[in-house]
Amino acid sequence: MSYTVHEVASLSGVTIKTLYHYQKIGLLMPERIEANGYRYYGDKELEKLQQILFFRELDFSLDKIKLAMQDEPSRLRCLCEQKTLLMARKQRLGDILHTLEEAIIHTEKGVTMSKEKMFTGLNKKEWEEALSEQSEYLKKEYGYDMLSESEINPDELNKHSDQAAKFMMFMADALKNGIRPYDNSVKDAIRQHIVYVNEKIHPTDAKSFLKETEFFLTDDFHRNMYESIQTGLSYYIFAAAKMFAENQ
Repeated sequence: MSYTVHEVASLSGVTIKTLYHYQKIGLLMPERIEANGYRYYGDKELEKLQQILFFRELDFSLDKIKLAMQDEPSRLRCLCEQKTLLMARKQRLGDILHTLEEAIIHTEKGVTMSKEKMFTGLNKKEWEEALSEQSEYLKKEYGYDMLSESEINPDELNKHSDQAAKFMMFMADALKNGIRPYDNSVKDAIRQHIVYVNEKIHPTDAKSFLKETEFFLTDDFHRNMYESIQTGLSYYIFAAAKMFAENQ
């Protein structure tokens, strides 16, 4: 059975322009070209197009696809290799999803994930995606693009996130257990957190930390982030930061 360019485009979702380009570079040739210039594709060409689209899902360039298909004439073997590559991608995405689910569970329980499990499957690309919502919000509301202003370093972000999570969980536990914001244990936690931020991330002190907590309290997006961990946490941290700053 033969198919016109329009029929192949309708079946596959590939544009007619793309099919012409594939022909031009010798990646996918029509089964035949009539004297009037009409191009027709057969079942073998459709199978070849399917393989091309599998490769495209794996982010192969057209040059690499062409080489791969020239080197591998067996459709069955080629499909098996593509399945292996796609399964590897599925596994990686599965690892990321599992890490996200674990983070949700730990956050709901108010406990910190182990460092070994906290960032399974994540790398620079995933960090950029994870921070994209917050970055878009800051850019829209305050004209600050956190992804363009700083270099994404997964290892550093992993360390900073671990520290922030420990601090946040300590404060959440303190609030749940009725510990006053001026308790010495809370003061020590704030002091240690400020020292870490000052040494590892950016210059900060008690006053700048207070301004930061005030921002998190008054800004809807960030207040909701805190409140999703523990109701009242944004105000509790602000109150503790204020008392800490007043005694410096």
